[in-house]
Amino acid sequence: MTDRRKAMISKIHIAKQQLQMADDSYRAMLARLAEGKTSSTKLTLQQLDDVLAEMKRLGFVQKTARNIGKRPTPQDDRERYMAKVEALLADQKRPWDYADGMALRMFKVEKVAWLDDDQLRRLMIGLEIDARRHGKGTEAWEK
Repeated sequence: MTDRRKAMISKIHIAKQQLQMADDSYRAMLARLAEGKTSSTKLTLQQLDDVLAEMKRLGFVQKTARNIGKRPTPQDDRERYMAKVEALLADQKRPWDYADGMALRMFKVEKVAWLDDDQLRRLMIGLEIDARRHGKGTEAWEK
């Protein structure tokens, strides 16, 4: 099975889940669109395209994968601040780009990796305040 077929079959199953289709309805749709075939693994590429088009017509909206980014490598002994920033981002399910955006707004520095120790500590405090605002409790941070 080619990578394209696997991706299309996966997308069909995601669409089935997003549309909350019952299995019998899903199989009936496949049979209607694909000459009686009731399994997506038995479909040709054209039939897979047809099924995806039908699911889009029914309301399937493809979401793009969220790129969470790469954790910057800290310098010196800033590791504990960086670890706390990473934990706060993970708790809120936010990417490193979010922290980079905060660094840009707060300090006019484009990347978290470029912040000095004091700026990194203040960014961490800002993320803690944001977490409390959104209902996530954080333990007291001791310097």
